[in-house]
Amino acid sequence: MLRFWLTLPAHQESENWRKTPLPLRNIFDQKCHEVFSALATALVLLCCFPVIARAQFQPPLLNTPPPATGQLSSNPNRIARHAPPGAPSPNEVSVSSVVQDIEGPIRHLRGAVKLETSEMKLEADSLDYNRETGDAVATGNVRFESFIDGDKIWCDHAEYNIETETGKFYDVHGTSPAKIQSRPGLLTTSNPFYFEGKWAERLGDKYVLYDGFITDCKLPRPWWVLRGPKFDVIPGDRALAYRAFFRLRNIPLLYFPFFYKSLEREPRKSGFLTPNVGNSSIRGPMVGIGYYWAINRSYDVLYRIQDFVDRGFAHTAEIRGKVRPGTDFDANLYGVTDRGLKIGTNADGSPNIQKQGGFQATVDGRSDLGDGWFAGGELNYLSSFLFRQSFTESFHEAVFSETHSVGFLTKHWSTYGLTFDAERNQNFQSTLPNDVVSIRKLPEADFVGRDRLISDKVLPIWFSFEATSGLMDRQQPVSDQSTSLLDAPYSNSGFVSRTDLAPTVTTAFSWKGFTLTPSFSVRETEYSKTLRAGEPEGGAFLRSARELNVELMPPSLARVYQAPKWLGVKMKHVIEPRAEFRYVSGVTDFDRLLHFDESDLLADTKELEVSVANRLYARQANGSVDEVLSWQVSQVRYFEPDFGGALAPGQRNVLLNTIELTGFSFLAGPRNYSPIVSTLRVQKKIGLEWRADYDPLTGHIADSSINADARFSKYLVSFGHTEVNENTILSPPSNQLRALFAIGDNNRRGWNAGTSVYYDYNRTSLQYATAQVTYNTDCCGLSVQFRRFNFGTRQENQFRVAFALSNLATFGTLRRQDRTF
Repeated sequence: MLRFWLTLPAHQESENWRKTPLPLRNIFDQKCHEVFSALATALVLLCCFPVIARAQFQPPLLNTPPPATGQLSSNPNRIARHAPPGAPSPNEVSVSSVVQDIEGPIRHLRGAVKLETSEMKLEADSLDYNRETGDAVATGNVRFESFIDGDKIWCDHAEYNIETETGKFYDVHGTSPAKIQSRPGLLTTSNPFYFEGKWAERLGDKYVLYDGFITDCKLPRPWWVLRGPKFDVIPGDRALAYRAFFRLRNIPLLYFPFFYKSLEREPRKSGFLTPNVGNSSIRGPMVGIGYYWAINRSYDVLYRIQDFVDRGFAHTAEIRGKVRPGTDFDANLYGVTDRGLKIGTNADGSPNIQKQGGFQATVDGRSDLGDGWFAGGELNYLSSFLFRQSFTESFHEAVFSETHSVGFLTKHWSTYGLTFDAERNQNFQSTLPNDVVSIRKLPEADFVGRDRLISDKVLPIWFSFEATSGLMDRQQPVSDQSTSLLDAPYSNSGFVSRTDLAPTVTTAFSWKGFTLTPSFSVRETEYSKTLRAGEPEGGAFLRSARELNVELMPPSLARVYQAPKWLGVKMKHVIEPRAEFRYVSGVTDFDRLLHFDESDLLADTKELEVSVANRLYARQANGSVDEVLSWQVSQVRYFEPDFGGALAPGQRNVLLNTIELTGFSFLAGPRNYSPIVSTLRVQKKIGLEWRADYDPLTGHIADSSINADARFSKYLVSFGHTEVNENTILSPPSNQLRALFAIGDNNRRGWNAGTSVYYDYNRTSLQYATAQVTYNTDCCGLSVQFRRFNFGTRQENQFRVAFALSNLATFGTLRRQDRTF
């Protein structure tokens, strides 16, 4: 059925020839499908990494997504969206022109022709349309616009069949809105994608562009283009390019005889990964290649091999999987077969070669078992600390001397929680073989009950408890001075069973703003082994402790002031005093206990902790309130200086109550007062935290740690300094500086530069330094970074390079996590 919306003079009623100079508009109840919307969207995805077959590396999928509403049966990846406001109703076509000629089923439209549906608009100087066959021929300034995707396309003339969705289009050029992907480290631009070709055709769901190019750079002088004689695209499925060149400033850089790119919503295709090349002062030239295998929708494998020409081969393998909904795992293995590094000359004149190879394995997984049960875990195994220092690409990982592995099964309900866990913690003391402290729990059960109100008749009374039981094991070299296991070259406690039960009762009193909260607990701990003369021996040992905590919270003091304009409308200064008395008794024979975790560091004490916190709040004009400054100062008075005999004079002592106060050791003998612990935080314009411990026994600051970060416009400044004063018993001296300065950011156009340093004052050495320069255009960016390692056995210079295409990808040897910005 044809419905006309037009007005005709009476003398122009002829069926075969009707003309009018007035604008005419017709509405047909036959839908015209879009011409180039899917083509434009698909073409912009062609440009990616410079490889012949690029693997699509995405998280594995367990379940195929259900079909979306309005899905077209001809292509399950294409979606029929709702019509925009003001457009014709679905399955209708609106046609308007200055002149309309009707010749049987053919409509000849002339002058300002506009054909519009709920999804697209097609304009031309003239258009001939056959309603019976669905053929349409548009000529002269043909313009297409997609209401859904915002694509705009121009061509000289077009031949298209609405029924079969096939056609040809000549002298094509157009734009597609930027497909911005907000991912960290990805260069973005608001430029639309531009594509151009001599001609194109549509064959059902497939589009073919001939002798054309694509780019997202500003014309007429784009920085980069991907040009080729043929682009074959199936929207939502895949895109192919044949004999294509990637050109930078019209200079051909890369040639693809055949290029494949997945256009699926969740692309996972097997293929080779981007090759990488580089150079190192101690490893020599580096070249690597990898392969990604998408086994099925639930599992995939990644393997990469890299050749350090002067050292050997490095291997990286990773397997991921989703076993079922709520259950997944990720396993990674990295190892190097090292030919060795020359570190000197032997007595006979031969080179002294040190092999620094090894491997590191990590596995993590999680599973929702249902009914409130959840299982998870992480395995970290390191063959040697020397290997990590020598071959890791991260400075922070290279100086991190610990590994932690844990597996657990847990359930929480009401105010209770039950957990079974197994742990293995290693602390590498140096790069020497076997110089490591290992602590294992195989396994441990933990049952806890959070505070539950059991009575509120006279006073509120809350009850809570914690119960644990498990097998423990500790192994360490004799050089470690933190315990008494010093009688053998390498001490091994063997498995020790430990059971601990600690019920707690808490109440509270309130009077005129004062709150007093006392709590009392009984802690019973049984060990199957203890120490005698430095050696583990069998026989049960029971530690019975009683703990009393009384916390006094006086009313806070507050005053409101008029704030300066840069701070806000109003500001409020609050002073919060606190006092807590702790009493622990019953911990006898502290030196006989094996130390596995903080539970074993409990010691007798009578102590009073007093603290004062100053807080400054600022209220903004919109009513929001922020804490812009806080400063807390605390100190502990010890009424039992030797902690019930647990303190060993002349050596480093670590007790539970001291590590809860500060992270730095200060017990080398009996004392009545702790250091004064100060913590200052500022969060306004800049982020600053300064922690310092002032020791009244020595009359100076024992340790200090300060970190500050600020960004002003295009400038970024980050600073950190940590200092520990020398104490021959407690710890060696440390004085290290960290600083970063950068101009620009990841998306700033033009030149961006940044540098960071880690300097050790005691060793007068620059342990780590980077310098990066990035130049970003409107559509791409080039980054060059120099890195210097100088610590332990590592003295190395590296150069890294990365090239970024806006909204698409970044490739090169400079990893995102190692970039300054």
